[in-house]
Amino acid sequence: MHVLITGGNRGIGRELAAQYRKAGHDVTATARDDSCDIALDVTDPVQHRAMAEVLAGRPIDLLICNAGVYLDKGLSLEGYTAQVWTDSFAANVTGVFLTVQALLPNIRAAGGKIAIISSQMASHTRAPGGSYAYRASKAAVLNLGRNLAADLAPEGIAVGVYHPGWVRTDMGGQGGDIDVTEATGGLIERFATLSPETTGCFETWDGRAHPY
Repeated sequence: MHVLITGGNRGIGRELAAQYRKAGHDVTATARDDSCDIALDVTDPVQHRAMAEVLAGRPIDLLICNAGVYLDKGLSLEGYTAQVWTDSFAANVTGVFLTVQALLPNIRAAGGKIAIISSQMASHTRAPGGSYAYRASKAAVLNLGRNLAADLAPEGIAVGVYHPGWVRTDMGGQGGDIDVTEATGGLIERFATLSPETTGCFETWDGRAHPY
């Protein structure tokens, strides 16, 4: 199986790549720098085109859209700027769409599937306040994933959206509930069960349906 993971240089993405490689799968990981197989800033359409050229003709069985940013962690309402909003949506929403758009021929060639890492902070039923740009962008990518699922269903391409848990990573902080190995192990199980019958799902790393 060929797995492509964006944001594969740290945290969840790096551990997903390691676990898939350990299991014997072919993994292509991307990062904004040269630390992974392909350099990709997900906000840059030029780099998406370059990636598509490099991967032309290579089927992708599983695309994991993991790259993202949390720029407003701990930010007060008064501290927000327009740039925080622009950069959050560029990475967390537009970046996912551009990745899917660029690699759709590869996914079609494999009859593959797409996994999008969102967050429980995407849920509109769970709204404790704060982190406005991050919450809104993760909600938007949840909406994007569910609509992609509808449009790609006739082709048999399943799309799932996932909450990885509150993970002890650089982004999640050391106060998280679970470590990265446990989170990624659960996510890999979820991705394996993603199918046309479950397309459009919003699930937690441990298999529970998450409220929207």
